[in-house]
Amino acid sequence: MHELSIAYSLVELALEESEKRGVRQLRAVYLKLGVLSGVIKESLQFCFDVVVQGTPAEGAELIVEDVPVVVYCPECQEERALPEPLPMRCPVCGTRTAEVLHGREVELYGLEGEEGDGKYASDCRDQTERAQEERSFGGGITRAFP
Repeated sequence: MHELSIAYSLVELALEESEKRGVRQLRAVYLKLGVLSGVIKESLQFCFDVVVQGTPAEGAELIVEDVPVVVYCPECQEERALPEPLPMRCPVCGTRTAEVLHGREVELYGLEGEEGDGKYASDCRDQTERAQEERSFGGGITRAFP
């Protein structure tokens, strides 16, 4: 169950960043999770709930954005979202492709919490990272903080 180690890493990164920004209590952690990441969403959410116990993130919600598989079709010369991860064929022309552009991500991209006297929300990405997101191939936990 590698979801437990991933949950520990997510919580560690989220707490580190929230401390830097003066957030005393995390309310939500936002994650992009690719279909091909090898991570079981429900297991990760369960592990996250266990890991946050006794931390400033206790009670925080893990909000997961599912990232579909997007491939590049060499025949159409276009990016194509696949309706299912397999087979890796262009849904328009049927050409086989192994060039995965999106769908492997495990990316912590936002935090929500309370500062000393109010709410706080952060995108956790700087402008460069937001611009590069289109070209990102994912793979592993991405530390995406400015």
